[in-house]
Amino acid sequence: MSSHDALIGVERVGGVATLTLARPERLNAFSSALVAALAAAVDDVAADPTVRAIVVAGQGRVFCAGADIAEMDGFAGPADFHRFIRALSGTFDALARCSKPSVAAVHGAALGGGLELALACDLRVVEEGTRLGLPEITLGVLPGAAGTARLPRLLPTAVAKQLLLTGEPLSADEAYRLGLINQVVATGEAVAAAGRLAARLAALAPLALAAAKRLVDTGSAVPLDVAIGYERETVSMLFGTADRVEGMRAFLEKRPPSFTGR
Repeated sequence: MSSHDALIGVERVGGVATLTLARPERLNAFSSALVAALAAAVDDVAADPTVRAIVVAGQGRVFCAGADIAEMDGFAGPADFHRFIRALSGTFDALARCSKPSVAAVHGAALGGGLELALACDLRVVEEGTRLGLPEITLGVLPGAAGTARLPRLLPTAVAKQLLLTGEPLSADEAYRLGLINQVVATGEAVAAAGRLAARLAALAPLALAAAKRLVDTGSAVPLDVAIGYERETVSMLFGTADRVEGMRAFLEKRPPSFTGR
């Protein structure tokens, strides 16, 4: 086991891979080593054909408190920080671009890079009492791993600006009311609830899941008529897959489908 392996727990159950940040003594704050470990784990499960859905969680008291401020304080200058933030944002981008759906299982707090990690996932299950925010403004900086880009795509502009400009967090209930998260669960239940959700996704047709992610992610960035055209071409392609045949036959035969990703 490498030092990187020790920083990320990876568990595969059925078609679901759970990636767990394992630096609880530092509230799972992102050091350069933790970033590299997460990047390697994301690449691994993305390439694993047996994995159909991903859960991202954190050990200890919180999901993730953000970047490791002690490490950043030791950077010699902007160039060191740029290398760090490029690696962090690249890791989150790889998770967001992965064809397999991902679910963040969030507890305690998701602050700064922790919230940016949750935003890079497709769905978010959050325990009651959790704080979600981007406090970087209080340190004289701003989020650098797509927080200013992804947050306004999920929240009303005024709310996104409030979080970014004040650094004040949202509660789980407020985040749910605003549509930032998908589910609020009892304390201690996030990983189990996210696992159940991921298992439901893993049982669905992989090609259709990947296409749905792609259409949603790209459709909002193009004119409506172009997005509708993408959708029409995509569903026509899916109609020619073995999974479409299996899904419709299973429906007619009143049995659960068995999708193969072909």
